[in-house]
Amino acid sequence: MGEVCKEKKTWLCVIWQTCNVFMFLFFALASYVQINDPDAGLWMVGYGVPAVLCGFIGLKPHVTETLPWRRIADLHVMMSSAVIAMLGWTLYRGGITQIFQQEEGREFSGLLLTVVWLLLCRHSGRAPVGMLRVSTAVAITVFPIVAWLYYYINNELRSNWPSHCKTAI
Repeated sequence: MGEVCKEKKTWLCVIWQTCNVFMFLFFALASYVQINDPDAGLWMVGYGVPAVLCGFIGLKPHVTETLPWRRIADLHVMMSSAVIAMLGWTLYRGGITQIFQQEEGREFSGLLLTVVWLLLCRHSGRAPVGMLRVSTAVAITVFPIVAWLYYYINNELRSNWPSHCKTAI
């Protein structure tokens, strides 16, 4: 158990590790850009923890089967899910449809991404990573990076954002 990617490096395993390296970079960047946020510490931890967990998977995929990795990931998923529920209720109650134009919507989306990714990683070191997990990982890895670049390039989309969201990068 846990020796799947260590014994023989399949191309699916290499893609899985590469996706985790890219998600490590994405979550690390997401953590960094929180520096200007009024509640920066909270959000830096919210993105920093998944960044570190992804970094470990990028180095050693079987780390997901260790007790410390699982406990930290489970705690992060549990706490993030509670915050997602609160933010989701705020968005629903406010009738907000353009979620990326609202602070709560961006926070909701970012935390949802961390939860989905950590759940996808859960027990990935137990058995060979399959085509479904890797395909899902590639799609999830590409989406936030492309979306971030799109919003970064398109100044009109960011025009209503608070100043702390415009000055980090």
